[in-house]
Amino acid sequence: MKIPFFKPFLYLLTAGILTGCSSTSPRILSTPVSNIDSIPLKVRDLSDVQLKDWTNADLVNDTIPGMSVNKAYAEIIKKNKPSPVIVGVIDSGVDIEHEDLQAVIWTNSDEVPGNGKDDDNNGYIDDVHGWNFLGDAVAENMEYTRIYKRLKPKYEGKAESSISTADREEYNTYKAAKAEYDKEYAEAIDTREQYLQIQSQISAAHEAVSAELGTEDYTKEQLSDFRPQSQQMTQYKSILSQIQYNVNENIPKALTELEEAIEYYKDRLATHFNMELDGRAVVGDDPYDITDTDYGNNEVSGPEADKENIKHGTHVAGIIAADRSNNLGIKGVASNAKILVVRAVPDGDEYDKDIALGIRYAVDNGAKVINTSFGKYFSPNPEWVIDAIKYAAENDVLIVNAAGNEGIDLDSKRVYPNDQDPENSTEVADNFLTVGALNYEYGSGMVANFSNYGKSNVDVFAPGTKIWSTTPNDTYEYLQGTSMASPAVAGIAAIIRGYYPQLSAPQVKQIIMDSGLTTKATVIVGGDTNNTEKFESLSTSGKMANLYNALILADQISKNN
Repeated sequence: MKIPFFKPFLYLLTAGILTGCSSTSPRILSTPVSNIDSIPLKVRDLSDVQLKDWTNADLVNDTIPGMSVNKAYAEIIKKNKPSPVIVGVIDSGVDIEHEDLQAVIWTNSDEVPGNGKDDDNNGYIDDVHGWNFLGDAVAENMEYTRIYKRLKPKYEGKAESSISTADREEYNTYKAAKAEYDKEYAEAIDTREQYLQIQSQISAAHEAVSAELGTEDYTKEQLSDFRPQSQQMTQYKSILSQIQYNVNENIPKALTELEEAIEYYKDRLATHFNMELDGRAVVGDDPYDITDTDYGNNEVSGPEADKENIKHGTHVAGIIAADRSNNLGIKGVASNAKILVVRAVPDGDEYDKDIALGIRYAVDNGAKVINTSFGKYFSPNPEWVIDAIKYAAENDVLIVNAAGNEGIDLDSKRVYPNDQDPENSTEVADNFLTVGALNYEYGSGMVANFSNYGKSNVDVFAPGTKIWSTTPNDTYEYLQGTSMASPAVAGIAAIIRGYYPQLSAPQVKQIIMDSGLTTKATVIVGGDTNNTEKFESLSTSGKMANLYNALILADQISKNN
């Protein structure tokens, strides 16, 4: 459920043109933040500095719905250092050599690096910083593509009346997967073609106007002052003005994002929907046999030299734990987190086996928090992942999970992984915390237009729109999605577990939910201005995660334990 950063911009673009501690706990005497409905809405756009740091902002002081991270460090944490907490990041892989991450990467002290031996006898050779369950695999199908491809020889062309009772459930899965494949494949083709048409219009307009103005990087004011001498130039000015004013982009940047969008859909057609692709072949295991565990390698930064395929996981790791002490780049939420890397999410949908084994690996190697910023709507072996979630619960490990980016109600449509489903709201375990995404605009636009929601199936919201964090090769970028909201909350969990290790995973989950900020505001849901709900009805807690309040509540509960 990764969401490309260009996507929300291009929706607007299309509309515009086409219409008890082992550590020292802080002594907390602070009062929790409350009564936020009296806060005036922010009417000015965020500056570049504010935007890069909005996750850490305080709603009361800044009128930005961040998590009060800066306030917590300044007023509560100060110099009180929490104990290290291992956070498992199950994702696409992490650039462990990044300038802002190398000091916060977990190291397996029981393993001798590079000797080709399984020194700690855990079944994984030289797993110094984690494990790569994907081996050299990068590109993959979507899960519904794999299901459709696997079952097509058995069911294609068969009437429903001819299907035996024993095969009925599998046949229904085949039909659902085929329907999803047909829909998504057609949408990818249509969207790419639409973007190509938009690119053609903007490129022609930009070339003509640039020649008239004598610069390619013209400002809003220069374009506004431009007086066209023909109907064609008037139309070009109108096209470019819509982008500059409605989308707030300069034209060269808009064209770059369009090119990225076109490449994204080209790649999807070549990989996600490619019925001939066998992305798993290079791994060498049977992905449908949970007992086949002798596969993968220790290359947690993936097989590609440019590291482009691990951008997502690197960004997630930075949100949690980017080094707060080195005066470089950004400051992660948790100063005490050590990132244990589990590479298990390809460019495409993850395999249930990799996720199940990845969770167990992180648990067995000491993780107390696991972040799972991925998801899908088809799962051939969900029981393997559920069993792994229960295993984590038995070992007092909190799993923080991304809600997904389709703008839908998860109380009506099941997503994987999760600890419950729409047909059975009973949680399979009490250690699973699902996070929706906030926008930086406090008020009706506060919920990210892509974020999934659900009174039963989403637990809390956190910042997820336009998040600045680490990307491979010592770079930093804005990405967005519930994939970014989840690690923000995982960072809160890591700090709480570092200060108050006597608190259990279910207690930490409940503290994060109970201590958040709520509002009576009515918000736009799914990016549809005709679909509005009370913010407090969109999750179980009805709240926004807040580090400052969470530490105050954790301190109170720890004293009563």
